[in-house]
Amino acid sequence: MSSPTLLHIHTVILQLLLLSTFVLSHYNYNFSSSSPQSNWLPARATYYAAADPRDSVGGACGYGDLKKAGYGQATVGLSESLFERGQICGACFELRCVEDLRWCIPGTSIIVSVTNFCAPNYGFTPDGGGHCNPPNKHFVLPIEAFEKIAIWKAGNMPVQYRRIKCRKEGGIRFSMDGSSIFISVLISNVAGAGDIVSVKIKGSRTGWLPMGRNWGQNWHINANLKNQPLSFEITSSDGLTLTSYNVAPKNWDFGQTFQGKQFES
Repeated sequence: MSSPTLLHIHTVILQLLLLSTFVLSHYNYNFSSSSPQSNWLPARATYYAAADPRDSVGGACGYGDLKKAGYGQATVGLSESLFERGQICGACFELRCVEDLRWCIPGTSIIVSVTNFCAPNYGFTPDGGGHCNPPNKHFVLPIEAFEKIAIWKAGNMPVQYRRIKCRKEGGIRFSMDGSSIFISVLISNVAGAGDIVSVKIKGSRTGWLPMGRNWGQNWHINANLKNQPLSFEITSSDGLTLTSYNVAPKNWDFGQTFQGKQFES
């Protein structure tokens, strides 16, 4: 009687192992397909509480009013070691709280877009108050985003982060600014990689003209493009190029925003 019982136990254990392997692989497949482009990495995060609604306007990436630009409170400022001199503006990260069970909200994570820069403070050491000093990897979040993954009392909190694809509603936005032959274009609401590394513009009477990065995701050119419909060719950091023809009509003007095609997310 003992041998069949032992064989039965072994069979049950094997079945459980096979079942757990299937469940784990199924879970990992669903989770990884939903977002990550990279592995989880260690960092730290703090928050700020906006004392005035105007605090949501501006930022080192040049998006202006973050709510009107479609980013809302799901935003983040990066330390110098992550900011890449503004090239990473528009990229998306997923963050989760780790290591501190007192303050972490279990099973939660947030997805944020890069809209700002956390400047170093060399009056402090990286471990003594200079949170955004090199080589620290640091994220500064609006308190509304911070409190989705941790209790506000956590302060300077250990987190894990990973780069993910951005998901956006509608097309890429091209906001026109400048005067005369100086043209500045703010590019926002970019899905996929989220950050733009090169831009070309074309009028109906010109070929493709390369634009230079002014700051953040503001791109500029000196060219007479008035009274011409405008097309844009943009390349994101993952090497994908998207062309939107005749985004702006012939009678476009400074201060207007136009919508083009969108990267897949």
